[in-house]
Amino acid sequence: MGFNCGIVGLPNVGKSTLFNALTATISAQAANFPFCTIEPNTGRVAVPDERLDKLAALVNPKILVPTQLEFVDIAGLVKGASKGEGLGNQFLANIRQTDAIIHVLRCFEDDNITHVEGSVDPIRDSEIVETELMLADLESLEKRFEQVAKKSKNGDKEAKLQETVMEPVIKALREGKPARVAAPDKSCKDEFKQYQMLQLLTSKPVLYVCNVDESSAATGNKFSACVFEKAKAENAEAVIISAEIESEVAQLENEAEKQEFLESLGLKETGLSKIIKAGYALLGLQTYFTAGPKEVHAWTFLKGSKAPVCAGIIHTDFERGFIRAETISFDDYINYGGEQGAKNNGKMRSEGKEYIVQDGDVMNFLFNV
Repeated sequence: MGFNCGIVGLPNVGKSTLFNALTATISAQAANFPFCTIEPNTGRVAVPDERLDKLAALVNPKILVPTQLEFVDIAGLVKGASKGEGLGNQFLANIRQTDAIIHVLRCFEDDNITHVEGSVDPIRDSEIVETELMLADLESLEKRFEQVAKKSKNGDKEAKLQETVMEPVIKALREGKPARVAAPDKSCKDEFKQYQMLQLLTSKPVLYVCNVDESSAATGNKFSACVFEKAKAENAEAVIISAEIESEVAQLENEAEKQEFLESLGLKETGLSKIIKAGYALLGLQTYFTAGPKEVHAWTFLKGSKAPVCAGIIHTDFERGFIRAETISFDDYINYGGEQGAKNNGKMRSEGKEYIVQDGDVMNFLFNV
C-alpha cells in the first residue's frame, strides 16, 4: 500500500529544503524565490522501524525490506490559485493525486528570507492555502451539482445518492469550511464511497508541519503554539521540525553521528520520524511483517483490515485464495526467539477470514488458487 503525501505551502516556507532533507537528495532546487519548484518532485524513503531490525537479528535474512513513504514536493501556492494565479492550476492538479497533505508553515523570523505576505503569520498562511483549496472544491462541485440535481429529480437513484452527499459538502464550503467536516460517516458505505469519488482537495487529511529556527526545534515557539491550537481544533495532526537541522542531519554519514548531533540540540528523533508517526496516525496506517530466510518484509495496511485484505497487499492471489494466516504477535516472536520458539510455546495462532490484523503481527499466509 502506498503512502503518498503532498508537501504544500506558500512560497519560501521551507518546502523544498524539507523535501531535500527528507529524501536526502538535491533533486528539488531550494532557493529564495517563489516557484523554484516547477514540476512536482517525488522521493521515496524507507520508513524507519526498529522492529524490522529486531526481526532481522533473529531471522538473519538475505534482504531487509522496509515500507516506503512517498513525498511529493509541490510548487508554492499564492492567493488566486483557484483562479489560475501563479502556478495554481498545476498546484491543484498535483495535490489532487495525493493521499494526504503535509502543510508546511513558516514559524521562524529571518529578514534574509522573503515572505510573500510580508510578515510571519502561520495561521494566516494556512488559511490562504485552505481558502484556495475550498474555492477550487466549491467550483468543481457547483459545476456538477446542477446536472446531478436534474437527474435526481427525474428519479435517477445514483444521482439521488450523489445529491444527498454533495448538498452538505457544498453548504460547508460556502460557509468557509473544508469538505471533510461534512463527510458522511464511514458506516454509511454507499454515501462514503460517493464522497470519496468526488476527489475533493479539502477532503484529504492534513498534517501541519511547523518549520522553526534551530533554537526552537526542541521546544517550539509562539508561532508553532498557534498552529498546534489550530490542529487540535480541527482534529488534525501537527509536528515541529527545523528544515535546516534536517538538512544538516541528512549530510551526516552514519546513525551514531546523527543521534549525537540530535541529542546535542535536545532532540530525540529526526523530523522524518516525527512526520511518519504523525502521518501513520493521521491515515490510520499500521504495519505487519513477514519473516523468513530470504527476506524480512514490513507491509503497511489500514487499521481494521481483515486478514485476506492484508494478504492481498502482497499479491492479489493471496487474497483470492486465502485459507488462513499463521500469526504471531511481534512481542511473542521476539520473546520466544523466533517462529519455532513461539510455536513451541503455543503462541502461533491460526487466524481465519474474519481476523482483524494487529499492528506488529508476524504473518504467514496460506492460500490456494
